Amino acid sequence: MKRIEISRSAYSMSNAVYIIKCLTGILICYGLYKYIPQYPFYWAMVSVSISISMDNSTDQAYNFMKSNILGCAVGITLYPLHLPEILILGIGIVLTICIGIALNITETLKSALVSLGIVIVREEQEKHWFVALERVTCIIAGCLVGLLVTVFFSFIMQRISRKNI
Repeated sequence: MKRIEISRSAYSMSNAVYIIKCLTGILICYGLYKYIPQYPFYWAMVSVSISISMDNSTDQAYNFMKSNILGCAVGITLYPLHLPEILILGIGIVLTICIGIALNITETLKSALVSLGIVIVREEQEKHWFVALERVTCIIAGCLVGLLVTVFFSFIMQRISRKNI
């Protein structure tokens, strides 16, 4: 029987920083969810967890934000159509991928597709436009929190590395 070994790199500083970044983003979004209960800020928690990356690159954080906005924009555009939900989802996937390729944000397209699904899929029987708009707002709030957390930690890590030089 083969033994499971944990890599020493699993305990690296960058992994610890990633965990702290994710926890910080989730806690901020959870605060929004708890203190503004009339809006679905649980989608912000999903959005922030997707938009925070392991590295401290603000470029990737901006790309995640662009992707989420792309998915939301396609979703909110298709939401009012009176077509079967699966057809709208299929059209949305094709449009999101094509636009993402055109905008050169292919490495973060998964995030755009998640946002698209969050906006389009409806849980209730009636299709109210404000439900999609609330979801878009919460997804973008999560992206902004993820971006701010990334920028903050990038700044902190730069300061720490300058002191160590």
